[in-house]
Amino acid sequence: MARRDTFSLTPSHYGGTRRSLCGTFDSNCIWLLRQSKCTPVLELDPNLFIFLGDNIYADIKQPNKMVGRERTVGPFKNIPRFWAVSPEELKLKYDLLKHGQPGYVALRKKTQIVGTWDDHDYGLNDAGKEYEGKDASQQLMLDFLDEAPDSQRRKQQGVYAAYTYGPVGKKVKVILLDTRYHRDPLRSDGTMLGETQWRWFEHELQNSDAQIHIIGSSIQVVSNFSAMSQPFFSMESWGMFPSERSRLYAVLRDTNTSGVLFISGDVHFGEISRFDCGLTYPVYDITSSGLTEAVEEKYAFPFSIALALGGWVLPQTMRVHNSRCTTNTCVYGHANFGTFEIDWDANPVIIDANVRDIHGNPVLGETIKLSELQPGYFKSQAVRGRHVKRHCTLESELPWYRKYILAITFIGTLTVSVGTLLMLLVLIAVRLTRRTVRSLTFKED
Repeated sequence: MARRDTFSLTPSHYGGTRRSLCGTFDSNCIWLLRQSKCTPVLELDPNLFIFLGDNIYADIKQPNKMVGRERTVGPFKNIPRFWAVSPEELKLKYDLLKHGQPGYVALRKKTQIVGTWDDHDYGLNDAGKEYEGKDASQQLMLDFLDEAPDSQRRKQQGVYAAYTYGPVGKKVKVILLDTRYHRDPLRSDGTMLGETQWRWFEHELQNSDAQIHIIGSSIQVVSNFSAMSQPFFSMESWGMFPSERSRLYAVLRDTNTSGVLFISGDVHFGEISRFDCGLTYPVYDITSSGLTEAVEEKYAFPFSIALALGGWVLPQTMRVHNSRCTTNTCVYGHANFGTFEIDWDANPVIIDANVRDIHGNPVLGETIKLSELQPGYFKSQAVRGRHVKRHCTLESELPWYRKYILAITFIGTLTVSVGTLLMLLVLIAVRLTRRTVRSLTFKED
């Protein structure tokens, strides 16, 4: 995921006489695309396209092996599953996307593109501040995004940036965070953004005159799976850094920021989440991931069935369920991208957020009133006798038997399967023994 210097779009960029600002976003794109992959995005004619990371896959993935001498996945892995590539190879991959993919070339000609990075375009899976190639990766990503040679983003440590769109009274500020360059090791509960980026973030909010703030994070802020996926695999999110997530909410409260909507990626599926106990109004996180790396297309049968069942079995404390879901779980595991459209002429102003399939059809969606994203909203509703808080239980706060239901189900199923197999082997052994005894007895007679 990426960041940039703050600037304003001209009225023509903003859409001229259009009533609304339409933005599209996506993450986890290998981008060896046919034209058709970009067609639904192009047909929406967005004002803006936001990369939320994994824009290319710069690292090399080893085969998945859970057993054997070289184990790359699972709780007993002993070698890395990913290896970094050289800056030269990284540049080649960026150039292939930028100049060699017809769909993306067409998108560049038609739409403004901004972005941030995640781990795979940063240089290495799950990497943080320890990654030695991060400075070279930063310059290559900024080259890819056509960042000006004198841009502040080329001088700072990290690719965070902010942009302001629209006229007075109808301004949208897009803030893109860097969750890689300064991030401490996973589960250390250290820093995610680093002090310099935190100060920058607070300054951007304090000096904002925007009515809506779209905050892009490469990983989920409001997550459902990061705690429950343990110990089998790691699903990164702000939930792995609870102190940093608390600080994120605190900064938004202290700066009295209104109209916050998070957009995120990374997880290889789409979902809409909501948390009601971080601010004094609902916090929404619209996750899109991704156009080419969706989980139900990446993993073949029967793993796709297991993944779908997992989405149904696991607790869903913060996932938004409504009539616009096209799946029973309100998780979409096929190729997808996200959109948000702001209708300034509606009364009240609305933000229509959607996760769309590869044909551009909405598969998940939520219409959010801007009047609900105002500091003190919950208190005002309580005064009116309306109790609208519904999503306040963090996944890490669930009882152990619910939080680790995935592990319990897996171990229980494995135990029953192994037990059943052993019983069958015992029965077979008993039968063979009886036959042998009978045969010997018959011979003696």
